[in-house]
Amino acid sequence: MFCVRVPATTANLGPGFDALGLALELYNYIEVTVGAGTGRVNIIVQGEGEGELSRGEDNLVYQAVKRAFRQRDLDPPELCLHLVNNIPLARGLGSSAAAIVGGLRAAQELLPVPFSQDELLALACELEGHPDNVSAALLGGLVISCPDREGKHHYLKARLPESLKLVIAVPELRLSTHDARRVLPEMLPRRDAVFNLSRTALLTASLLTNDLSVLPLALEDRLHQPYRSTLIPGMDAVFAAAHQAGALGVALSGSGPSIVAFAQHNLSAIGRAMVEAFASYGVQARYLLTAPAPHGAEVLPQLRLCTA
Repeated sequence: MFCVRVPATTANLGPGFDALGLALELYNYIEVTVGAGTGRVNIIVQGEGEGELSRGEDNLVYQAVKRAFRQRDLDPPELCLHLVNNIPLARGLGSSAAAIVGGLRAAQELLPVPFSQDELLALACELEGHPDNVSAALLGGLVISCPDREGKHHYLKARLPESLKLVIAVPELRLSTHDARRVLPEMLPRRDAVFNLSRTALLTASLLTNDLSVLPLALEDRLHQPYRSTLIPGMDAVFAAAHQAGALGVALSGSGPSIVAFAQHNLSAIGRAMVEAFASYGVQARYLLTAPAPHGAEVLPQLRLCTA
């Protein structure tokens, strides 16, 4: 028996669409028992998604396990998977990436010939379709991803300033990545492309040099957030409320609808302001206080520290 702990993630960070991902200190846990005597797989779901997520072979965690074994031309053993989920579903916090990476990391412990980190990332990107969330969930920290012409994903990982914290407003509405991508235009004006390029460069430099003074400017975006705001009632008001309460910068978390504020002080006040702004648009929300997670998916001896 062993346990895999895998972090939530926030992707894009404003302008870094499909290129930037950040692991968060909010975790899902997968306790793995081999030879449970219950058929090919028995899945227990606790926490987020309980009573909703599949407990059969189509569960995404088990699908990732099977994909890893298939890569080695093997069948997975009989398994019991106890999922303890703290990452909200379909809220832009990497719940699917956590399931994929968690399943692959579990398979890594079970396979006779383990995968390299690059092989694991390639499998995760294949299952997820884009690298930002899965790379951060696998590696931890801030991960900058870039595919080459052959489709291989290259990455650099960096640690962020310890003083930087995150306040995440999580509304009680869901938004699938598919729907959030469908509203995006196929083409952008050159001025908008340059706008995002300059801010992505500034954001990366800001985080790597610990100069957080430019975050309000560096987190601006014209590629995806203006279009996705039509799907999230009160999004602009939540951004404004967070800034007014003292946030250094604000961004849509992944494809949304969660909104992440970067801050060093007044964390609870920022969270309350964001929740109140959502409420003024008739959207119930809660807020989470977290920080960048320096480590990605890890194996623990047993299921422990399983609630946020």
